[in-house]
Amino acid sequence: MTRTVTVVTAVHAPAARYLPEAHASLADQRMPDGWDWQWVVQEDGETGDVAPYVPDDPRVSFGQGRRARTAIARTLALSRATGEFVRVLDADDRLTPGALARDIAALTRAPDTGWTVSRALDLLPDGSTVAVDVGPSEGPIARGTVLAAWRELGFLPPVHPATLCVRRDLLLALGGWMALPASEDTGLLLALDAVSPGWFTAEPGLLYRKWPGQVTASVAHADARERAARAAVMADRARALAELGWRAP
Repeated sequence: MTRTVTVVTAVHAPAARYLPEAHASLADQRMPDGWDWQWVVQEDGETGDVAPYVPDDPRVSFGQGRRARTAIARTLALSRATGEFVRVLDADDRLTPGALARDIAALTRAPDTGWTVSRALDLLPDGSTVAVDVGPSEGPIARGTVLAAWRELGFLPPVHPATLCVRRDLLLALGGWMALPASEDTGLLLALDAVSPGWFTAEPGLLYRKWPGQVTASVAHADARERAARAAVMADRARALAELGWRAP
C-alpha cells in the first residue's frame, strides 16, 4: 500500500506563472519506497487566470474558492488532502532535491515528532541562491523552543515556516492555518511548537523566491499596528495551548 505526502499550495493569479516550476521540483523528488506525493493546489479566488498554469498530472488536484487570503485557501485545500503528512509549498517557491524524503525520514524516525522544518535558500531573480538562515543544529526541537526564540528575535521565527511538513491529524486538530492576513504559517508553527516536539533538518529543503509580487514584500505586511496585532494573537494562542497542557499523542 502506497503512503502519501500531500503538498498544499495556495495560489493567486499573480503567482500562477510559477506553478510549472513548483511542479517540476515535485516531479524531481525521489521518494522512498512505498511513498508518493499528492499536490493540492487551491486558488485564492475564482478567476480563469490560474487553471492554465496547473500541470496535467493525475497527482495534482486543483480547486477554487472565494478570495479570502492564503490561510483560508490552504485550509480549504485540506478537504482534498489524502496524505498522512502535509507539506507546505508556496506557489512561487521550489523544493530542493530530496526535500520530501528528508521530511518523511524525520517524521517516521520518531513517533512523537509532530512536525519538521529545514533551512531554506533565497532564490533571487537572476536564478542565483543565497543562504540567509542558519537555524539550530540538526536534530529535535523541544516544545516551547520556537516560541522563546521568536520572542527574542523580535517576532521573527528562528526557523523557516514555509518549509513546514506536519502530521495531517495534528494539523487538523489545531484548526489548520491561523485566520490572519499574513504570518498565518508562523502562527501555526508556534501552535505546533506548543503541543509537540519537532525536528530541524540542516540541509536546505526550499528555494524561497524573492520577487516584487510576493506578499511579504508589500507595504501592508510591514504595517506596525497590524504586525503587533498578529504577534499578540499568535503568542496568546501558543501560550493558551501550552497552559492547557494538551500534547499531541
